[in-house]
Amino acid sequence: MDIKWLEDFLTLSRLQNFSRAAEERHVTQSAFSRRIQALETWVGVPLLDRTRFPITLTSEGRRFRETAEETVRHLLHTRAALMAKPKSDVPTLSVTALHTLSITFFPQWLLKIERAVGKCNSKLLPDDFYKCISAIVDGYYDFFLTFYHESVPIPLSHTQFSYSIIGKDFLVPVNKSTNTNKIDLNNPLLTYSSNSFLGQVCQCPEAQSILPYETSTSRHVNENAMADGIRQMVLAGHGCAWLPKSLIEQDLKANALIPIGKEIPLDIRLYRKIEHTRPIVDQIWQASRQMFL
Repeated sequence: MDIKWLEDFLTLSRLQNFSRAAEERHVTQSAFSRRIQALETWVGVPLLDRTRFPITLTSEGRRFRETAEETVRHLLHTRAALMAKPKSDVPTLSVTALHTLSITFFPQWLLKIERAVGKCNSKLLPDDFYKCISAIVDGYYDFFLTFYHESVPIPLSHTQFSYSIIGKDFLVPVNKSTNTNKIDLNNPLLTYSSNSFLGQVCQCPEAQSILPYETSTSRHVNENAMADGIRQMVLAGHGCAWLPKSLIEQDLKANALIPIGKEIPLDIRLYRKIEHTRPIVDQIWQASRQMFL
């Protein structure tokens, strides 16, 4: 299959007209039609409904268009990156990280890394747990920065990925401070999305046993995947929540938030794909491990 076929198909799906699409692609209409037919032969199903005017995509064609767009985008991006001349000798570090860690941990960690290995350009993708997993599995990032708790398995193969513990944090149940600081047993629990990392930790038996009241689902009045979003809801008085201690240290010191139960310890782990062996990746890996020893 030729990438030109995908580009032809995307042009035709946008213009819905063979002659206009051929003109935009700078080929004759007959040659353009042959390339579209060749693509359909390769895919194995009709991608176009030629009985209608203007031409429309079949259901299979609509599904394939999403794949074609993603494929062309990745190929062109990779080609441009490979062909681009480096602007400097400064190496680039790419990290995908949980949202909270991108705020609370990454900036200071990067400073320490640069003191150890020299100046680095950085590329950071803050995202949710499973999107971060996909990003490092697909090979687009050198490292994955995540919390770890024994109740939440990390679905990365031990034969393809290795990890190092590079920090510690705590999950703290907190409420907005009041004049009396008395715990309100009717205060609702603000929760994380169930498929988020912290959301899964909050559902474990240890977390369920710590809060001083029953946390039935009927008491969950708000759901959010972002810890900082939940923090703002607690500060506004909408309820109580589990929050990473690193995110609320200033709130605790200022007595804006008060702990209402025992903390749950969390590891901070750095994962890498074993086959990624660029010199800068190896240097950062060793520096990170030595920092926490």
